Amino acid sequence: MYVKGFEYCGCMPKSLPVIDVSAPICCAPLGSGPMADGDAVELALRLKALADPVRIQLMALLMGAGGGEIAASELAGAVGVSGGTASHHLSQLRSAGLVVSTRRGVNILYRAVPANLEALRGVLATCC
Repeated sequence: MYVKGFEYCGCMPKSLPVIDVSAPICCAPLGSGPMADGDAVELALRLKALADPVRIQLMALLMGAGGGEIAASELAGAVGVSGGTASHHLSQLRSAGLVVSTRRGVNILYRAVPANLEALRGVLATCC
């Protein structure tokens, strides 16, 4: 198959490995020099979890809650997505350690983990 300006190589795109990244990231800031392969993968997985407009909106709501918990259904309504879509996005954020959840009856309540976001910000800092 040939598309002008693109040659088909028959290879699949590389996917990132499955790694538990729920703990805060712990590596030197980007501006400090070369980064180890493992640290780069962990950083990429966390950034990938945030690389979606809905997830950023969800994080903004959770961070604005001042440490409080918000029900998944309330978050879904606030960002204008279905409950299933919100659950998927919240699951990705939880896997990256950026939010935690608690089940209370039929409700699942989410809370941001500011320390993990701060650690991520620290890695992205390019200045002292």
